[in-house]
Amino acid sequence: MKIRVYRKIFLICLVFLVWIILSGFEIYNVIFGIICSVILILLFGDINIQNEWTFKKPQRYLWFLYYIIIFLYEVIKANIDVAYRILSPNMPIKPGIVKVKTSIKSDAFLTILANSITLTPGTLSVDIDKENGYIYVHWIYVRDVDVEAVTKKIAHKFEKILMKITCK
Repeated sequence: MKIRVYRKIFLICLVFLVWIILSGFEIYNVIFGIICSVILILLFGDINIQNEWTFKKPQRYLWFLYYIIIFLYEVIKANIDVAYRILSPNMPIKPGIVKVKTSIKSDAFLTILANSITLTPGTLSVDIDKENGYIYVHWIYVRDVDVEAVTKKIAHKFEKILMKITCK
């Protein structure tokens, strides 16, 4: 019970910190941020972490920061690639849907992986087949249809770090 209270306080502070970073330090933003943070965590705070014991592992948060850095790097790289394809006179695209293999089983982390793929320009997660461990991705330029090669190109970096965040 005590862990749940500490976890919720930590999550309220985390959501509030993000709110302040995005909205600024005006008094109305601070008051509204506190109210929204408390309401959000009271309503949805138990969804965040499925296993209580993982909350106590601080290395998860370091891996999460590393994940954000890698994600931003991949987004910038993909933006440059998509801009090249759009600005190129012959518009070199070869769109298609490919299968990406994943070993992530957690619904939350599977959603994070699929959203990370979708937020990377040039890719869009279309469907998740949790039973067989696949994410179907629409790719702007299909270089290969081999599942292993596609997985390495699209999701391997994200998945490797997410597995460390899940503490497994």
